[in-house]
Amino acid sequence: MRCTVVVITRDRRRSLLATLGRLRALPGPPPVIVVDNASRDGSPDAVAEEFPGFRLIRSQRNLGAVARNLAVDHVRTPYVAFCDDDTWWEPGALPRAADLLDAHPRLAVVTGRILVEPGGREDPIVPELRGSPVPGPSWIPGPALGSFLAGASMLRAEAFREAGGFSPRLWLGGEEELLSADLMALGWHLCYAEDVVVHHEPSPLREAHLRRRHGIRNTLWFTWLRRPLPVAFRRTAGLLRTLPRDRVTAGALAEAAAGLRWVARERRTLPRDVEARLRSLEEAQRTSKARRYVS
Repeated sequence: MRCTVVVITRDRRRSLLATLGRLRALPGPPPVIVVDNASRDGSPDAVAEEFPGFRLIRSQRNLGAVARNLAVDHVRTPYVAFCDDDTWWEPGALPRAADLLDAHPRLAVVTGRILVEPGGREDPIVPELRGSPVPGPSWIPGPALGSFLAGASMLRAEAFREAGGFSPRLWLGGEEELLSADLMALGWHLCYAEDVVVHHEPSPLREAHLRRRHGIRNTLWFTWLRRPLPVAFRRTAGLLRTLPRDRVTAGALAEAAAGLRWVARERRTLPRDVEARLRSLEEAQRTSKARRYVS
């Protein structure tokens, strides 16, 4: 086996069991690690009973995205495919992504084409991935990316560990941006693959306001952690102009301000070539309909 599938979950028993059933039905099937983030709906017991062949890690608290770090500590394959409890990899997608990583030793991330179920329509983010303006080396097998979507990506475990995994401070919500930048700073590359297909059936059990608050906060933190000061000021001003003036935004700004000492302590700007790649994304991000913190 070249890859292990990692699923993180919290209080979504129904969609989790459906996802695990699809993973078990894949040719192979791949090894699967499930990290339960202190669910209260009986999810871990259900997984233990219905999927005894999968490795189950029961966290006593909600670790957010850091649960993936915990899982990767147990991964023994060269690649790890992340999966949310409402996403699943299409048959053939895992070996295709692994083939790309096999063929390109400096490729760290392969992000697939996301189809939203029911109906199989493309996620609004897919055209942006397909048309990514990020410059990449001549060998890269698909459009180069400046970030990735964890629920639809396969990563090289070595690169993930070298970059330190997901930041515990960011927790969940846009947590991929910081890890992506740190991967690129270490000389790794990310790409989109059209023939690697991942399905997403959004769970109705979503904490939309919490996710939006953390997304705003984490965008600001990342900007000030890694971008040059003139860019950080400009991007912050642009974000503030577009945010709704509501309690969610106010909470996000308060949380961002509360972390300023940590940001100052951890701040390090990116190499020039990585910063240039991120700047190439700015126009697409300004006009994006898939990355707006408005709902």
